[in-house]
Amino acid sequence: MTRIYKILPEADWRAAQALGRFEGSPVDLADGFIHFSTAAQAPETARRYFFGQAGLVLVEFDADELGPSLRWEPARGGDLFAHLYGPLDCDLARSVRPIALAADGAPLLGPLAP
Repeated sequence: MTRIYKILPEADWRAAQALGRFEGSPVDLADGFIHFSTAAQAPETARRYFFGQAGLVLVEFDADELGPSLRWEPARGGDLFAHLYGPLDCDLARSVRPIALAADGAPLLGPLAP
């Protein structure tokens, strides 16, 4: 079981839950897939793209449960990242937790399951 993570504003996650699916953030929609990070990749993703942003959540998924629409493709530095080509079923979330910010604005993810 491989855990993958999605970082997004809590308001966007709550709206997705009301619909039962997440269609993607603006960057996801522009790229044509929903971006995820592994436990090893998530801290750098958070630092690069979410620095100083309050009101975020970290949503955990089991990659195996997302089916054939999930593909592992090279991205930042040649690392393989999980990309979901299609809507994300919110009911598949394993956990949702708020992301705190350090005094300097760095997102604090805490320990992540691999």
